[in-house]
Amino acid sequence: MSVKIIGLALILALSFAIEPAFAHHVVGGKMPVTFMDGLLSGLGHPIIGLDHLAAIIAIGCLAATERRGEWLIAGYVIAMMIGVAAHIGEATVNGAEYFVAASVILLGAVLFRREPPRLDIAIALFAFAGLVHGYALGESIAGAERTPLYAYFLGLAAIQAAVALAAMYGARTLAARTSGNAAVIRVLGAVVVGIGVAVLVQQIVAAA
Repeated sequence: MSVKIIGLALILALSFAIEPAFAHHVVGGKMPVTFMDGLLSGLGHPIIGLDHLAAIIAIGCLAATERRGEWLIAGYVIAMMIGVAAHIGEATVNGAEYFVAASVILLGAVLFRREPPRLDIAIALFAFAGLVHGYALGESIAGAERTPLYAYFLGLAAIQAAVALAAMYGARTLAARTSGNAAVIRVLGAVVVGIGVAVLVQQIVAAA
């Protein structure tokens, strides 16, 4: 892997993440009040947040290395929903955004490695990432009425599963058709790490 390629990937990630659209609703920044509002917010929120999107794609690519990757993705989605529920239930996690950034960096670093992670490590990492990202995503729906809240859960689970599965099948197809799959995945891992670092730096600067 060329050091120049890795450096370029990191710079690209930093440039995209310099002004991320964190915690903004698809419905104009307002609290969802209808079923459709909640559904659209759930579908869009993980996509407009670059840190969340990077994590989902990394999850899918890592799941591609396991025979039962679909189950790992399901576990991630379940952990994510538990994290959302914990936030709605008024659980308090100080510095949650730091944990989100750390999870993105960890996922990218594991993706960057030449060898896939052991299954137990993958399970623990997926659970950790799901919980912290879910908690962060719960911020935007906390306090909503029951109908948009349920719709938000539905949209959130659907989009996370869809993106992760698409990434998993895409990574498997790439591995089957090209010999340069490892290099592409490692570049992607570097980009994910860069996004995580950018998010972490932004949080530190904002808190200063």
